[in-house]
Amino acid sequence: MFKVKIYNQEYTFDEKVTILKLIRPEDDKKYIAAKVNNRLRELTYELCYDCEVELLNTCDYDAVKVYEASLRYLIAMAYHNVFPDYKIRISYSISRTLLVSILEPDNKIVNSKHINLIRNQMRHLVSLDLPFQKEIISKEEAKKIYIENNDIDKEAILKYRPEKNCHIYTCGSYKNYMYGYMVPSTGYINKFNLLSYDNQMIVQYPRYEFKGQIPKFKDEPCFCRVLKQAHKWAKICNGELVSKINDHISAETDVDFINMCETQHNDSLAELGNIIQKDIETIRLICIAGPSSSGKTTFSNRLRIELMSRGIMPLRISLDMYYKPRDICPVDENGKPDFESLYALDLKLFNEHMLALINGDEVSLPKFDFETQKITFGPKVKITPKTPIIIEGIHALNDKLSYAIPKYNKFKIYIAPQFQINLDNHNPISYTDIRLLRRIVRDKETRGTSAEGTLSMWQSVRRGEFKWIYPYQEGCNYIYNSALTYELCVLKKHALPALQEIPQDSPYFILANRLIKFLKHFKDMDEKWVPCNSLLREFIGGSCFKDV
Repeated sequence: MFKVKIYNQEYTFDEKVTILKLIRPEDDKKYIAAKVNNRLRELTYELCYDCEVELLNTCDYDAVKVYEASLRYLIAMAYHNVFPDYKIRISYSISRTLLVSILEPDNKIVNSKHINLIRNQMRHLVSLDLPFQKEIISKEEAKKIYIENNDIDKEAILKYRPEKNCHIYTCGSYKNYMYGYMVPSTGYINKFNLLSYDNQMIVQYPRYEFKGQIPKFKDEPCFCRVLKQAHKWAKICNGELVSKINDHISAETDVDFINMCETQHNDSLAELGNIIQKDIETIRLICIAGPSSSGKTTFSNRLRIELMSRGIMPLRISLDMYYKPRDICPVDENGKPDFESLYALDLKLFNEHMLALINGDEVSLPKFDFETQKITFGPKVKITPKTPIIIEGIHALNDKLSYAIPKYNKFKIYIAPQFQINLDNHNPISYTDIRLLRRIVRDKETRGTSAEGTLSMWQSVRRGEFKWIYPYQEGCNYIYNSALTYELCVLKKHALPALQEIPQDSPYFILANRLIKFLKHFKDMDEKWVPCNSLLREFIGGSCFKDV
């Protein structure tokens, strides 16, 4: 006998019961997944112990992850039924969507007829309400299935899976696995939009940050261009799949792999240096911004050195110097100081200083002490007419920050790690998750913050990014991709132990567990070969820019 609390009511059972059977008829297909004693569970999960069940819909972050995995399964199944000889790749794309690319046959263009066939098949599968049946099978059995289906990418990652067994889901006669939980049946996956974009197919789905609705599609051509370049680079360095990244370590070509990725960063810096040098008579302010853990500090230092090598001596200024004291800082919805707000900065003083420096005047720059909340002023500085000022911070691209400086005098750089790495062709790795792993490692290594502490702040950080950073990414002059294709093999040995410390009763256990599940597929890489000026050193330690 055991007790189950659901819908704020307690029930007693003598035999196992699935969560699905406890959902009220009027709530049919309203919920996607559930939390059972703080563990994420599928609705088909059998209860047999005292527990509290929290039902989740697409307004919840964890439920959207389940929905998205199920949608990717539906897409792959639709292609299997309509175009059985096609090989597709699913990746994350602009406007928080999925991008479906045709790998085989080569040069296949996705037109409206193609999309209509897939859309109709997906809707048909939804109408059939076919159940997803989960099985635990050995890796040998899974390998046989994938080889028979010519899914070489899925077979390749199996050898790097640490467990002896694995899961597979059967729907009708189709079999696949999405490295995550699934909805009970195809009937639950009833919200999606298919769009034609750049001869490929974009798939929109409900987002928790839009209260479970599908947001309006926003074209982001600059971001799209960088993602295409990232995928091209991943293929060049044999890093588009986790199995290929691991193969570099197995084949002892990891040193070459590291240096290839670092050289790609160097080439981008050289390209950026050329662009700035050609317009140095006009550029007065170089504005650098990007989401958390993009590597802004190392990048701004390396850009400074790149420009110095060209005879350009920039002055680097951090926006942290212009924070207001806590007592006059704006507050958030909870009444706490909102240090991520643009208006947490002394905009008037910042603009007075920037304008004075550009006009050739001497300025005493401020220094804000976060512990004492006091501002002191340093020695006076002065720059020449050809000295650009590098500013770095989350608001750097916002013209409201530097309102006194003419737009044509500003050169805006957006920096973010734009990865195009998949576990297999149907299972992309989120570049947001990789930023989170970077932050977990950095906070642990340099700030003594636990992984649980970092995760507790992450949603607040993300809200700030959506409000203060992403709206300005398309208005920049250059997008710098700070991804290093090899980095997860280095981050793993730092991040995994930190994540495994999070207890099961923590509200962040579900997120930590999901990160652990994909991280464990990467082989460890020796970090001694990572250069001291590498952007990755900002997170793992050992950077030559630590005190700069």
